[in-house]
Amino acid sequence: MHVLLISTYDMGRQPFGLASPAAWLKAAGVEVVCADLGRDRLQESAVAGATLIAFFLPMHTATRLAIPVLDRVRALNPAARLAAYGLYAPLNAALLRQHGVTHVLGGEFEAELVEIAAAAARGQAPPVALAADLPGESPRAAALPRLAFLVPVRDGLPPLSRYATLQTGLERRTVGYTEASRGCKHRCRHCPIVPVYDGRFRTVPVDVVIGDIRAQVEAGARHITFGDPDFFNGIRHAEAVIGAVAAEFPGVSYDVTIKIEHLLKHADRLRLLRETGCAFVTSAVESVDDEVLGKLQKGHTRADFEHVVALFREVPLPLAATFVAFTPWTTVPGFLDLLHAVDALDLVENVAPIQLAVRLLIPQGSRMLELPEVRAVAAGFDPQSLTYPWTHLDPAVDRLHAAVSEVVAAHPTASRRDVFAAVWEAAHRQARRVTAPRQDASLLPRAAIPYLNEPWYC
Repeated sequence: MHVLLISTYDMGRQPFGLASPAAWLKAAGVEVVCADLGRDRLQESAVAGATLIAFFLPMHTATRLAIPVLDRVRALNPAARLAAYGLYAPLNAALLRQHGVTHVLGGEFEAELVEIAAAAARGQAPPVALAADLPGESPRAAALPRLAFLVPVRDGLPPLSRYATLQTGLERRTVGYTEASRGCKHRCRHCPIVPVYDGRFRTVPVDVVIGDIRAQVEAGARHITFGDPDFFNGIRHAEAVIGAVAAEFPGVSYDVTIKIEHLLKHADRLRLLRETGCAFVTSAVESVDDEVLGKLQKGHTRADFEHVVALFREVPLPLAATFVAFTPWTTVPGFLDLLHAVDALDLVENVAPIQLAVRLLIPQGSRMLELPEVRAVAAGFDPQSLTYPWTHLDPAVDRLHAAVSEVVAAHPTASRRDVFAAVWEAAHRQARRVTAPRQDASLLPRAAIPYLNEPWYC
């Protein structure tokens, strides 16, 4: 008998959300089987022998893909207990219950998974109560336990060579993934982290982070992605981590995600990032419209973003900007303004094309529903999409979104500059405007912009 941990999708990276609980379960003497369905087919033999089957749900896409798999494993092994854990598990607790899940855990899940597995092995009632539909209503979620983290165990997962790679010009690097912290001390209104962590974050001890990186470097990694929602939430901890990485793994690059607000506050650390091997920094810019930024409570302005771009150019260090291009407040001229800003700031190569088509996602528990103008355009919760679908008050904006999405989907392997040009043409055509001239990119000196070759960000 064993515990089966399942990941359905994790943006092309080896799932930390399987490797970390696997370490805890194995330390407790539990046999663990990991199944990454983003890379392998589900083995019926692994399902049939499991006493507990737990699904890692870190994001919206992973949760949608998990629903049919839940039904399948219930049919294959009706006696197994089913659990779901990760950010999107508490947000969708009611729906998960309908598909047989009896244990719903949030962000700090490892210790509770061990308790559930131990009870299942003994055939006893579970020691952990099911979380409420919304984490804010759950005493356990409100407590947010502090865990003594263990170094993740990855030997049950596919090799790193089967996952996303870092592309820099003609060079391709095998990528590992780890987390130096969880949660976030900010409460951006659209962020799915907020309903679970509510402005709190937890740091992982430096020796645990380094132990995880060491194992991945030994397995062939030459680049590490830090999956922290904001790497600068704890600036001293961040400095300790990257200092240790640079000391032990010279030549291994890394990337991090940091808010515009923090990049301004800690601008003096940008050169430290570059000197310790940072290949690029991702920042959720979301919009260049100050009204939209205010609605999202991002904590920065368009001018702040432009200032950060200038700071990064001075270092120099690549900035990978992400956006929520379509919101209830987006206008057709506003979208064109976004394209013009990306072009004028010479960020075309820094922006993954999908970012130009991202539409605001409103999941269960979203703070976006606090706003009356959002409630006015949003329908009821849709269990198929796991969102509150919304329709823009201006049909032209929804038509523009459809046109941009079609262009991006039609060019999956084209260069970023070519896709941007196609989006530029389509957007001006939808707006019934003469296509505006763009700056001559051939006159701009640049090095190759590093990027991960699976750039989805949701």
